Amino acid sequence: MNTQVLPVNEESIALAAKLLQQGELVALPTETVYGIAADARNGEAVKKIFEAKGRPQDNPLIVHICGMEMLHGIVSEVPERAKKLAAAFWPGPLTMVMPRGPEVSEVTCAGLDTVGVRMPSHPVVQAVIKASGVAFAAPSANLSGKPSPTNAQDTFVDMDGRLPLILDGGESAVGVESTVLDVTSGAPCILRPGGITKDMLESVLGHVDVAGSVLRPLQKGEKALSPGMRYKHYSPDGQVTLVEGAEADVVAAMAKLATHADAQGHRACVMCFTEHMDALKDCHPHDIGSRDNASEVAHRLFDTLRRLDEEHMDVIFSEVVPPEGVGLAVMNRLGRAAAFHTIQARDVLKDEEA
Repeated sequence: MNTQVLPVNEESIALAAKLLQQGELVALPTETVYGIAADARNGEAVKKIFEAKGRPQDNPLIVHICGMEMLHGIVSEVPERAKKLAAAFWPGPLTMVMPRGPEVSEVTCAGLDTVGVRMPSHPVVQAVIKASGVAFAAPSANLSGKPSPTNAQDTFVDMDGRLPLILDGGESAVGVESTVLDVTSGAPCILRPGGITKDMLESVLGHVDVAGSVLRPLQKGEKALSPGMRYKHYSPDGQVTLVEGAEADVVAAMAKLATHADAQGHRACVMCFTEHMDALKDCHPHDIGSRDNASEVAHRLFDTLRRLDEEHMDVIFSEVVPPEGVGLAVMNRLGRAAAFHTIQARDVLKDEEA
C-alpha cells in the first residue's frame, strides 16, 4: 500500500472524509498525539486499526466526535456529570467512559459494555469529522507498544504501507494522550491521566478517584478498561530505568550508572531535566524539560523516546517528576515505558561507596 502524507487543505480533508466513509484508515493530528481513525460503527474498518498497529483486540478504542448531538447512538445515556464535564472541558483532551450505545461496533469497545468518547479541539480532526459525518475510533498512530507520535514524520515511520493517508498538521500541542475518566457508576475514576488533571476535574465534580493501575501494571485477570493500561507501553527499543531520590543523589547516580553502562559496551544515555544538562553533559543527556514544568516534560516525552531509538540507545536512565497534576500523566507513561523498572539513587551511591 502506498501511504500519502499530505498537508492539510480542503482537498486533503475531503480525501480523508471519503476514505473514512469507504471504511479505510486515516492518520491525522489531534491536540494530544497523532491518531489512526476508522468509522467507529464499522467493525471491519476498525479491525484494520488493530492490524495496522499490531494491537491486541482486547484493548478498547476511543470514539471521537465534534458535537454533543453525535453522542446519540454512541452512548446509551449521558450521565449528568458527563454533561457538566463536557461543558467545562470539551472540546479538549478529556475522554469520558459512558454506557455503550447500540451503534458502536463491538470491536471498537473490545467487547465491553462501555465506550470512551471525546471531543477533540484540534481543527483538523473537527474538519474531518464534519466533512465525513463519521464518528471515528482513533488510537495513537504508532506500532503497538511504541511511543506515540506527535508529528506526521514519526507517524509515517510507523505507518508507511499500513494505511493510505496521513494528514500533516504539524506538532501536537499536549504531547500525551487524553485523560480517561470513568463516569459510569460510583465515584468518577481516572483510568488514564492526561492534560486534564485531577484538580481540574474536581473543580467541577468534587472528589475524583484515581485507578490503582495508573502507576502499576494490570494485575492477573484485570481487564483493560482504557487504552494505555498495558504492562509495557510507550516503550523505546532500549531498556528504560527510572531513578528516584533526592535531586542531587539522582544526578550523581545517573552519572555513575551511565558511565558504568558505557564501560560495559552499551549505548547508554540519560533523560534529564534542563537544569541538570550541564552536570550530565558526559552522559549523552537528552533534555526532557524543566523540573518545574510537568507540562513541558509531557510535551517532550514521546519525541525524546523516539529520538533514542533513532540513536540506537539500548540503556536509558531517566529522572522522574512528582505524580501530581500533569506529572501524574508523565509518570504513567514513563512507568510503562520502563516496564516499571525503578531504582533508588541512594542504593546506587551506596554500592559505589562500598
